[in-house]
Amino acid sequence: MMNIFNKIKKKSKIAIIGFFATSVLVFSAYTVDDRLFEIAKNLDVFATMYKELNALYVDEINPTKAMRVGIQAMLKELDPYTVFYPEDEIEDYFTMNTGAYNGIGATIEYFEKKHIVAMLYEDSPADKSGVKIGDQVLKINGIDVTDKTDAEFGRLLKGQTGTSVKLTLDRVGQSKPLTIKVDRGVIKTPNVPHFGMINEDVGYIQLTDFSATAAKEIKAATLDLKDKGMKNLVIDLRGNPGGLLNMAVEICNFYLPKDQLVVETKGKVKEWNYKYTTKVQPLDIEMPIVVLINGRSASASEIVSGTLQDYDRAVLIGQRSFGKGLVQITKDLTYNTKMKVTTSKYYIPSGRCIQAIDYGHRKADGSLSKLPDSLRVAFKTKNGRKVFDGAGIDPDIATSQADQSDFVKELMKTKMIFYYANKYYFDHQDIKPEENFSVNDEELGKFESWLKTQSFSYLTSDQKSIETLVKTSKASGEYGAMEASIIALKKVADAKSSGLVKKNWSEIKEALALEILSRYYYQKAMKFVAFDKDQDIQEALRLFKDPAKYKSILAGK
Repeated sequence: MMNIFNKIKKKSKIAIIGFFATSVLVFSAYTVDDRLFEIAKNLDVFATMYKELNALYVDEINPTKAMRVGIQAMLKELDPYTVFYPEDEIEDYFTMNTGAYNGIGATIEYFEKKHIVAMLYEDSPADKSGVKIGDQVLKINGIDVTDKTDAEFGRLLKGQTGTSVKLTLDRVGQSKPLTIKVDRGVIKTPNVPHFGMINEDVGYIQLTDFSATAAKEIKAATLDLKDKGMKNLVIDLRGNPGGLLNMAVEICNFYLPKDQLVVETKGKVKEWNYKYTTKVQPLDIEMPIVVLINGRSASASEIVSGTLQDYDRAVLIGQRSFGKGLVQITKDLTYNTKMKVTTSKYYIPSGRCIQAIDYGHRKADGSLSKLPDSLRVAFKTKNGRKVFDGAGIDPDIATSQADQSDFVKELMKTKMIFYYANKYYFDHQDIKPEENFSVNDEELGKFESWLKTQSFSYLTSDQKSIETLVKTSKASGEYGAMEASIIALKKVADAKSSGLVKKNWSEIKEALALEILSRYYYQKAMKFVAFDKDQDIQEALRLFKDPAKYKSILAGK
């Protein structure tokens, strides 16, 4: 009898355990099925709604445009790095990843309803065909592009290697438009537009992107500078928005020993989590290095700067970096489309993730905020120095960003500096500026006189305040009583605003010199700019002259 009771008791336990196990499975299945049902339901609602719209709406609906707007609206709720590439924009994806594209080799900006050639790549098809910076594109293959959007303009301009395109251009000094035929080709955009020796001991490499050839270019530049006697290196990552993660890993490998962790990715799909380590012998692990960063240094730039900081391999100088610690992969979709989707976050060797914005948690109004400094968590470098996660990479030596005056900002914004450089170039085509070129006082006078002939107007903050005062006093009926005082204030403000070109000549001189040099040397104009005006470079040079200070910073003392 007892045995039978024990058997019944044992079966009851098994049944209870089985019940709970089944309940968990059913609950889990319900959760998954419920989510799938919600997806299916909403897709059905969307399809039904579009079907009815297409049948009943008073005007014809463009299906491609309608769906694309829907996709963009959906992605807008995520982060800005999850992107859909339709078939007609797939060239942009390949350009981003390979650093090469089929085209003419010109950067064209849309400004004040004009498509203007803003930059050329040296020896590109456009350059060889005689296209000049500053040219306004009026027609492409006879098609007026005045009212074309950037996307429409780009589709007309791009094409397969070997094909040609006819450009109708308006040029400074030409009374009539000219037509130039340009044969399209493979355009390779350099990641390292400039490298060279700052002085007999210090080398400089400017890295502006992380496309497929970035590591190769950095390696070649490093070896070339070492052959020239480089004993210290400045790597300039200011303004570098990032790119391919594997390029960042390879570049770190040039200055770190083999088998060192560079970055680790962690995300929802565990199979895609990966630790990236240095694979080969480095180029140099002893030479002092300074890395320059600023608020526009992001992603792969932060992997390189943060990893070298974590291993106490380099001193960082500049301003706090952008704070992008998200990793994307690309998935092929149907009809030759692609999607770049954020799948994980990256963590550099100290264990910190430097992502500044949590895109998964928006405020009630849909806005986002950066992680406050008070919530940043401390980590340690190899030597025990304290570093923090979130909100970007902090430099070891912080410098203030040199601000342009409001007047010079307005000159740049309205392209007055750009337009005058065009004029200068066509007045001096056969006189190529040499190293240490600068704009002299005589040219200042010419620029000031030319500026008066342009539709350029600028009000100081005082003049804007007086304008506001005039409007409000007239609206309130008090202007009559205040008129004499307002006129007196206006005279003082106008007097203070006179001679703004001369007052800001130092800034204008630098901006104008760089713009003029770009007409002759394109992206290589940087090599002619005097480094004595660059406070970050000067800080690096002072540090290299004080090896004890360099070592003490890395030691955390």
